[in-house]
Amino acid sequence: MVAAWKARRLHAMIERTAMAGGAPEAGPAAAMTMTRPRAIIAEDEPLLRDELAELLGQLWPELDIVAQAADGIAALRALEQHAPDVLFLDIQMPGLTGLEVARQVNGRSHVVFVTAYDQHAVAAFEQGAADFLLKPASAARLATTVARLKGKIGRPAPQIDGILRELGTAKRGYLRWINASHGQSVRLITVEDVNYFEADSKYTRVVTADGESLIRKPIRELAEALDPGCFWQIHRSTIVNVNAIAGVVRDARGRPQVRLKRRPELLSVSDAYAHLFRQM
Repeated sequence: MVAAWKARRLHAMIERTAMAGGAPEAGPAAAMTMTRPRAIIAEDEPLLRDELAELLGQLWPELDIVAQAADGIAALRALEQHAPDVLFLDIQMPGLTGLEVARQVNGRSHVVFVTAYDQHAVAAFEQGAADFLLKPASAARLATTVARLKGKIGRPAPQIDGILRELGTAKRGYLRWINASHGQSVRLITVEDVNYFEADSKYTRVVTADGESLIRKPIRELAEALDPGCFWQIHRSTIVNVNAIAGVVRDARGRPQVRLKRRPELLSVSDAYAHLFRQM
């Protein structure tokens, strides 16, 4: 009887509040929810994007990841829609690059640049970006970033014109790391360990001495990102690590084929690139 009376009384209180156009006073939990910091992750590699979101959930459970974007255009739309406190922004993305997105962000959100290029990261940090992360982000490094961001949330986001000018005009360094899909995991491969890259349908095979993985970056983009002194394009679909070459042999028609030190297969050399091996 007492329980039923209390239930009827509570129901009546709720009805009076609704009729008056009001709402029950928010408690501490509601206030905390209203002030949760908001973030967007913009990263074109799905496994890395998911991994970053998972690590952030563990290290900063109060952070509300309001959107994830796979390209620059989606990142810009999410920025306009959600007005986040923090934007984790991959520098190299399709559609619009991270730098093009950052020009729209400037001063509106704290920016954490995500990059595979060391000199990008150093420049971003020195020029006043919230922070930088080298791919793939480790839990220890991300914890440092989270600590820095917590100290900045609530303050105006810095202007990053300096970093945008520097990154827009400076010569980009060569790629040093590859983040490749290997089953359901992401494998970090140093470019020195790569024997060769080979186009494979929508993907590119990254072949090392002990196996192979897949990346979505096309051969054309890889050729621009790799050190030409160490990586030679020998076919429209193949780039080989010069240090992995054991020698050159000729097929029955006299066409050169690359023999590798630690792989059994031979790599065909097209006529357009045969001049690279004339002295061998």
